[in-house]
Amino acid sequence: MSSKPLGVYVHFPWCLAKCPYCDFFSLAAERSAIPHRAYADAMLRELERRAAELDGHTLTSVFFGGGTPSLWEPKELGRVLAAIRAAFPGDAVEVTAECNPSSFDERRAAELLDAGVNRVSLGVQGLERERLGFLGRLHDAEGALGAVRTALRAGFARVSADLIFGVAGESPEVARREALAIAELGPTHLSAYALTIEPGTRFGALAKAGKLPLLEEELVARSFEVVGRALEDAGFEQYEISNFARERHYAAHNLAIWRGQPYLGLGTGAWGTVPRAGALLRYRNAPAPERYLTASATAPLWEISELVSDAEAVDAETALRERLMLGLRLAEGVDLARAERETGAAGLTHEREKTAERLVRAGRLVREGDTLRIPKSAWLFADGVVRELL
Repeated sequence: MSSKPLGVYVHFPWCLAKCPYCDFFSLAAERSAIPHRAYADAMLRELERRAAELDGHTLTSVFFGGGTPSLWEPKELGRVLAAIRAAFPGDAVEVTAECNPSSFDERRAAELLDAGVNRVSLGVQGLERERLGFLGRLHDAEGALGAVRTALRAGFARVSADLIFGVAGESPEVARREALAIAELGPTHLSAYALTIEPGTRFGALAKAGKLPLLEEELVARSFEVVGRALEDAGFEQYEISNFARERHYAAHNLAIWRGQPYLGLGTGAWGTVPRAGALLRYRNAPAPERYLTASATAPLWEISELVSDAEAVDAETALRERLMLGLRLAEGVDLARAERETGAAGLTHEREKTAERLVRAGRLVREGDTLRIPKSAWLFADGVVRELL
């Protein structure tokens, strides 16, 4: 079997409603208005062409993201998944589908299992009615907790839930209680993110106009600390700044990307980073469903075309910087020797070496042989540490 691992990311852009904080490519639509079969057909055409040029890779994970993949008719999702599994060999492949509580019930859970999904990631986000409304969520607290229970009863090998903290009006104690309420249900994984305001979102526009209520930074930092401590006390390992797992049930797809593994992107708006002609190529499919659905079967795959909106070679230095930026979010840190070997760039230049030594003295960085990592005591300052290094 090939030793060249590859993940596959599948983008499903449709949602019942666009959340005001979301900066992913997504479109609001009723389920009946979504071109379920036509979208799967277009994706199968894209997959066939891309897979033909990516021989010799072993499939490690498939991630259906969005948007809201749980809106997609499971038989169509299953057709795409079966084709991916047929295109690339791979054993014990993690197959994740992102699901919203508003489009996830016992029937949908059973259908996703039958389609080959073995891990679900549920967008819980919060448990207070007012905060859920502020975040644009369509479910209530019981709907969110019920979705987690449904996934666990259905028999998925891995169940993950997402939580957003640091929202205006939310105390650190409320954030802690919500994290524990989810953890006590028994999921294998939990992601807890501080609310971030991104340009190009409704929240971004409101914040720019000074009309968005925001939680004080000190309380956001305190929430980060108490949520992390509570989840670790509940038996979770904080293996990445915002991600927690029980019994090493890490998110395999995300972990591979944080470690620099290439991945194939399929679907409108999907990003991918794949080896091409001895180098890495990063591309994005055009974020336009109609354009994707009608793209010519001969449209160029790896350069800007009617199918592709962005394409660029990732040079060695950029690959190395990204490896540091993402890898330093992990508790395990970055293996500098491996990063240098795989990217072809120097891990620590003379300037980086001096910066690293200063950060080590300040307690913001730890160096153990070839490994560089940020200690958990300094995770609140991780973005600053990475900026200084890079």
